[in-house]
Amino acid sequence: MLRNAFVLLVVASSCGTRTEPTKPMTCEVPLSGRPVTQTGLSDAQCRPGCGCGAEAFTPTEFTPELLTRLSEWTLLDTPPDLSVDPYSMPAPPIVQGVCAVQVVDEAAKSYRLKTFATEAEAKGAGAKVTHSDGCGACSTLADLIVYGREIDLGRKVQDCGVKTAVAGLEANITCLAELGFTPACARTWAFNTRFTRMKCFATCFTLLDAPYHQADGGLNACLDCDERESGPVFKAVAGRTRRNTGIPSAICRPCSELGRIAHDW
Repeated sequence: MLRNAFVLLVVASSCGTRTEPTKPMTCEVPLSGRPVTQTGLSDAQCRPGCGCGAEAFTPTEFTPELLTRLSEWTLLDTPPDLSVDPYSMPAPPIVQGVCAVQVVDEAAKSYRLKTFATEAEAKGAGAKVTHSDGCGACSTLADLIVYGREIDLGRKVQDCGVKTAVAGLEANITCLAELGFTPACARTWAFNTRFTRMKCFATCFTLLDAPYHQADGGLNACLDCDERESGPVFKAVAGRTRRNTGIPSAICRPCSELGRIAHDW
């Protein structure tokens, strides 16, 4: 998740082959993502989809047309209060369940967000699941646009951190908002960036331009530090992550961590 957070220096699927004539074909559990040069993995090691056969999952393609449709919707909920740095307090628990969009007015394209205990409960209420886990600061459809549009979102967030290193937190928030993040989501990412810098600077400084992954598919030490130190609070406060939204990114993840969410708008 949070390579982004790093610093002011701000840090698939394949089917197995039949190994014996008497054994059925099985699906391996690969890494899911959309590799770029800095990912450090090949397409054979990391692909967007997961599984095969009845278990196959093909992530939503965020085409320009889909992004346009998403941009037409307006959230009626009040954004979360993030006037206090969530990293200054104990990590809140991640709310279990799913976050779903409840359409208020189809013609006006207005909606609210609500956390449901299960996907079945959300669908029973006529709501569309937008990610697993409870709703948070980044659960809006506007933030979904940014997550879906940017394959290497971490690099964009890192760039904001570097450009605003001297100017400070508020300047970083402004830069993140210019990417399209809502104010609450931009603030969440900025707090995360600052905390990761404090906890992981020594590790991340030498890995700023390193591949995101080791040869075996594991995260590099900087991303691993960010995941351990900043990840729990970010996940709880943001609500939406690329993983629980079912969006493969430049940082590849085990298929078991990828939410199987269809974004049909």
